[in-house]
Amino acid sequence: MQKVLLIPDSFKGTMSSADICERMQRAVHRFYPQAQTVCIPVADGGEGSVDCFLAAIGGEKVSLRVKGPYMQEMEGFYGRLPDGTAVVEMAACAGLPLVGDEKNPLQTTTFGVGELILHAACSGARRIIVGLGGSATNDGGAGAAAAAGVRFYDREGNSFIPVGGTLEKIARIDMRERDAALNGVEIVAMCDIDNPLCGENGAAAVFGPQKGATPEMVKQLDDGLFSMAQVLLRDTGEDLLKRPGAGAAGGMGAGMVAFFGARLQMGIETVLDTVSFDKLLQGADLVLTGEGKIDGQSLRGKVVIGVARRAKRQGVPVIAVVGDIGDDIEGVYEQGVTGVFSINRVAVDFKQAKVRSRSDLEKTVENLMRYMQAMGL
Repeated sequence: MQKVLLIPDSFKGTMSSADICERMQRAVHRFYPQAQTVCIPVADGGEGSVDCFLAAIGGEKVSLRVKGPYMQEMEGFYGRLPDGTAVVEMAACAGLPLVGDEKNPLQTTTFGVGELILHAACSGARRIIVGLGGSATNDGGAGAAAAAGVRFYDREGNSFIPVGGTLEKIARIDMRERDAALNGVEIVAMCDIDNPLCGENGAAAVFGPQKGATPEMVKQLDDGLFSMAQVLLRDTGEDLLKRPGAGAAGGMGAGMVAFFGARLQMGIETVLDTVSFDKLLQGADLVLTGEGKIDGQSLRGKVVIGVARRAKRQGVPVIAVVGDIGDDIEGVYEQGVTGVFSINRVAVDFKQAKVRSRSDLEKTVENLMRYMQAMGL
């Protein structure tokens, strides 16, 4: 075996994708010391996305002062890749960990995310990837838009920066003063969910409670997003209410489309395009991928399936090394997965498995390599 691609998702709450790559690589080299291993750690758009891109293809982290979830000054960052593409993760300045126990989606803002996007554009980025995930916000991206120059007016004609609790006050949206540096910039938003903006499956109802929203707050937030969508339809012609993914990250999916002209795209597809995965596949003998649990939901286009579909086109086998296996995974083989193996070597519950997951992962890959070597592969 001459070349192996390693492209796992993280095992949520257990191992980062970079950690998994390192252990897979070590196991492969024990049996194939001369093999070329290409490590591509993957993140889903949430916390750690910038680091994953930088680890996969290089580049640098750009730091700057921006506004945090409660408009406080804080140190933010984004990644600049070798080709000039910028990678912004909204969790860097609007993430749930940043608010600690002070969760209140009526008051949190994405303003800092807009500052990061604008700084990247003003610094010459002609392509910007924005990771939607892990947010403490529910402002429909209005805060980010305001940072980029979009103006919001209430019924009295006063300009203001909306937050989740004041979206209903938006009476007019003026895009004319949006910063010209954004003109012509390709913006891709990594979005792995298809939730609509409003309703029982919308941003507020599904994700609001984990951000601190009470049932009463959920209704207020949902009403606010609906109201903003109506104004956007009137003022920009953009109909967002039924757009899949609009409800991502507290409605940031809708905001990225309406205010920044972004394209919503599955996170793994964005990663694969950015790292030139199809080119990396050339000459590969095997792809090792994985995620915390593989089940029927994985077929919607998560990491394993996204990788397998690409590899299948070039006839490269794909092995998925996972924490747990669901009962309804037969469809993954049709998508290009050659085999699925769990690292739960002694069939223990999650609390016990989590403690030993790192060593079990490495031993599982070692066993696979031992078998392949014995088969003369």
